[in-house]
Amino acid sequence: MTVELHRPFVLDRVGPDGLDIEVKATKAECAALAERMGLPGVRALSCRFHLTPELASVVVASGHLKARVVQTCVLTLDDFEATVDERFRVRFVPAGTEDDDLDPESDDEIPYEGSTVDLGEAAAEQLGLALDPYPRMPNAVLPEVESEGEEHPFAGLADLRRPN
Repeated sequence: MTVELHRPFVLDRVGPDGLDIEVKATKAECAALAERMGLPGVRALSCRFHLTPELASVVVASGHLKARVVQTCVLTLDDFEATVDERFRVRFVPAGTEDDDLDPESDDEIPYEGSTVDLGEAAAEQLGLALDPYPRMPNAVLPEVESEGEEHPFAGLADLRRPN
């Protein structure tokens, strides 16, 4: 699997007071992310992580993702620039120890092997989750459909009714 935004980080660097890390995408990484996400463009992406040790080998990441993306309006099919400003919280857990809890309110868990996590991939995944699946350009409205006289497709059937 090709990772467009690769920022490996050794979790042993996180001390008891936590650690702040920022991930910023280059232009080439933004272009690769746009292709991956099926977007006309990703203009900029940055993500700040505050990493805090929780239990043995578990690290909690509170993050703040900011991005400028180009999306296609589902109504007009025009491209427009949108901003993403998303706060999130995830837990990095050793592979095989993920919780089976399906509670949507619980933190997402990102499994890792060894002692290294990929903060770039975590940021890319958060961007994918934060994108509006049905983007609408500001002030976009549905076009008016002109009526051709009949109120609905079966309106003419009323004339075929036989009187009782």
